[in-house]
Amino acid sequence: MDIRSNANLYFRYLLTAISPRLNINFFFKRCHGKRPDLRNPKTLDEKIQWMKLHYYKDNPLVYQCADKLRVRDYVQACGLGHILNDLISTYRSADEIDWTVLPDQFVLKWNFGCGGNVICRDKSALDKNQVINEISRFQKIKAHLIAAEPQYRMEKVLLCEKLIETDDGQPPVDYKFYCFNGEAKYVLCCVGRDGQHKPAFYFFDRSWQLQRLNRSSLDLPADFAVPKPAGIDALFDYAEKLSKPFPFVRADFYLENGRAIFGELTFTPAGGFDAGRLPESDLLFGSMVQLPPANAPKLSAV
Repeated sequence: MDIRSNANLYFRYLLTAISPRLNINFFFKRCHGKRPDLRNPKTLDEKIQWMKLHYYKDNPLVYQCADKLRVRDYVQACGLGHILNDLISTYRSADEIDWTVLPDQFVLKWNFGCGGNVICRDKSALDKNQVINEISRFQKIKAHLIAAEPQYRMEKVLLCEKLIETDDGQPPVDYKFYCFNGEAKYVLCCVGRDGQHKPAFYFFDRSWQLQRLNRSSLDLPADFAVPKPAGIDALFDYAEKLSKPFPFVRADFYLENGRAIFGELTFTPAGGFDAGRLPESDLLFGSMVQLPPANAPKLSAV
């Protein structure tokens, strides 16, 4: 993303700088064709927008858990340190990277927002100057202003982690658990993120029954099935343990040969502007979120 010429990005910054509510109203209407009901929110996306304004801002535990580095302390505090991916190093900028000490394979990612990841499968073939330029450009992005997501206002840190792959060298399946007031109700299974095919997204419940909750699932045949992966039951348990303090959060994991690996906690999937979710699903998910009072005490970081 070239932030120097991305007028849309600066437009988003401007709206949020003027008023987060202005950004929310504008992009919610663009996504859903109407402004959100922020006085009596009913859908999940409406409740996410409400929480941006009244719950996420200046909430220490939310800020900690939205940070891909600091969330590791929270996972440890929940007794789940064993599911953390191996952290190789951290940097304040791409210029600090000592390429000579890195393994042949690794992942570089910023601790804020979404995107900007660099997946290295062969260090000897890596164009390091290009990577440095890409990482440095992404560092300049003001993620908290793009969709009025206050939890992404943080000190920026670049993480280097172990590369997670399947036995055949492909990216692992991404399991995204939708958790409502501490209960993991559904998992969104993301298949085909190999860079060559368009990813497929399927919702399943805890019994591993397909739930037709998004547009991509509507045309699937009646007998469509995905084999239940080994270790998925444990992921439901881990998701519930991590999500317990929050009205809503999406807990992301990977499975590497049956071993659970924590990915991240996401409080505002798609910024709360998810056009891929069916309207009736958005309403269903929203009914499961019990919002706290607007003046509820904030949660302390661990």
